Amino acid sequence: MAKHASAAVGWGHHHLQKRWLLALLLMLTVSTVIAFFMRAAFDSCDRNVSVDNVISSARDSVQVADKRAPQIAAAKPSPLSFMKSKIVLLVSHELSLSGGPLLLMELAFLLRSVGAEVNWVTFMKPSETDEVIYSLEHKMLDRGVQVFSAFGKEAIDTALRADLVVLNTAVAGKWLDYVLKEDVHRVLPKVLWWIHEMRGHYFKLEYVKHLPSVAGAMIDSHVTAEYWKNRTQERLKIKMPETYVVHLGNSNELMQVAEDSVAKRVLREHVRESLGVRNDDLLFALINSVSRGKGQDLFLRSFYEALQLIKQKKMQVPPLHAVIVGSDMSAHTKLEMELRDYVTQKKIQDRVHFVNKTLTVAPYLAAVDVLVQNSQGRGECFGRITIEAMAFQLPVLGTAAGGTTEIVVNGTTGLLHPAGKEGVTTLAKHIVKLATHVERRLTIGKRGYERVKERFLEHHMAERIGEVLKEVLRKSKIRSSKH
Repeated sequence: MAKHASAAVGWGHHHLQKRWLLALLLMLTVSTVIAFFMRAAFDSCDRNVSVDNVISSARDSVQVADKRAPQIAAAKPSPLSFMKSKIVLLVSHELSLSGGPLLLMELAFLLRSVGAEVNWVTFMKPSETDEVIYSLEHKMLDRGVQVFSAFGKEAIDTALRADLVVLNTAVAGKWLDYVLKEDVHRVLPKVLWWIHEMRGHYFKLEYVKHLPSVAGAMIDSHVTAEYWKNRTQERLKIKMPETYVVHLGNSNELMQVAEDSVAKRVLREHVRESLGVRNDDLLFALINSVSRGKGQDLFLRSFYEALQLIKQKKMQVPPLHAVIVGSDMSAHTKLEMELRDYVTQKKIQDRVHFVNKTLTVAPYLAAVDVLVQNSQGRGECFGRITIEAMAFQLPVLGTAAGGTTEIVVNGTTGLLHPAGKEGVTTLAKHIVKLATHVERRLTIGKRGYERVKERFLEHHMAERIGEVLKEVLRKSKIRSSKH
């Protein structure tokens, strides 16, 4: 039995244990269910504070006296329980911190939790040792996921004996011919193809020529599914298989942090202090790897335009700040330099903060007031960060493109603006609107949280994926019996 906290602290035994568990989760929570912590430095304009220091301070601040986690209450049966003892092979085109591989890892852990035999291969890996790949592979091994070479006999044997093979992203399709060769047609009837891409360069016949023959395709949003259906027919002259739309959900770990007021307050204070942002300042965040497609450049133009509007109209609002989480100065990309040059040119260095790439999004979601989802072109296939922000009761300013339109209810849980340069002024006006209407900002955030609770939780996603897997296994069994 754990010792009770002293009466002076004034917290009950269970409450203390819960505080410790949540403080621990702050270290472990990632944008998926992967309980995995990667170090990332805060790179604000004039400070460098590591995330582990912030988390450590947060843990100290909640004054935990006991380091034993409470007994977890028995959960209701998983909607994936029917996968117990099933053999599954997961094929990823790469192993990185991007959305596709992390979602596949999340599925791996969900399947392992119900007793499935889960195997993993990565089709495209660098020849030299990579720290991220090493860490992710060992996280899988620790969870009982078998990781082996994509090109060896073991991969072929596993594909042949598996009940289910999941190809993750269009590029993974190259693995079928490259590795399976003459055995490919024995495997296709049990392949579920999970597609996340919206970009035109993925529509290559060499990637997806086997799409019509697989058991099914799973896509994260209706708009993306429709795009793939039309594009494959018009451009490649092939037909999509039975296609299932599965909206994603927030991990239980992230929701626990999002729903804990003490944890959020502690994180907010420490992250803001590290950035040099005061508690009453308004902080707008764009959390995505820096690239043209994610729209950081247009966001900064909108932010500057919003500051000018406030100044011209002499509005009485708290100081506005912008933070870009997903920076990578070590890459020295042209866009990265452009962003920083623009900030310097407009003399807003004290208002704009750059933070390095990190899996640990919870501290930033707790610290900011509004999420900006500014993905360009066709937008995001889904955009997991959007529902994560809504879980933290943040209003979302998003582009009216892609899966964002299926998540954000315009005017209710966020405000949408056009993609491209024509959306810059609209986004600027939306920034000003939320800055000047406190009640509306808070109401939109609360409605976003309610929408997450209704349809974007882990068990919702597991139920949706479960229905797809049942159908794919049923089809695979029928097709196998015919042969």
